[in-house]
Amino acid sequence: MKHTISVLVENKPGVLARIAGLFSARGFNIDSLSVGRTEDPTISEMTVVAEGNERILEQITKQLYKLIDVIKVEDLSKAKVEFIERELILVRMKVNPREEKKIQETTEKIGAQILKKGKDVLIVEVVGKQNEIETSLDFLKQFDIQRIFRTGKIAMKL
Repeated sequence: MKHTISVLVENKPGVLARIAGLFSARGFNIDSLSVGRTEDPTISEMTVVAEGNERILEQITKQLYKLIDVIKVEDLSKAKVEFIERELILVRMKVNPREEKKIQETTEKIGAQILKKGKDVLIVEVVGKQNEIETSLDFLKQFDIQRIFRTGKIAMKL
């Protein structure tokens, strides 16, 4: 089962490395990891997406709480609260004038946004749930994609 884990930590050097190390030491592969400061600049929130069984996840949670910089750990996937999750991708595509209208129609259809147009390239932004991102990429693959940059998942409970 995939777990979306929210970890509230003190914003200090080395915290990310220690937390990632705990996951790898327990054989948990991290599928996605996003970290950013909260409204309080001394605190950061990590969203970790990993796949594994409940027993190992419980062990990792207990180990995380032993780290002095960890404030709170919550598995949003099994919590009894709703949460919102999003990812972001930026896609740079080579474009010729004949395709420009079709690209614009496609981006509107999938809810994407053209951020920047150059002479023969453009950058498209897509924000959504993981499955929405995958579907959008399937639509965009018909064009000449030069590069894709994808963030990890972020999640916030209601």
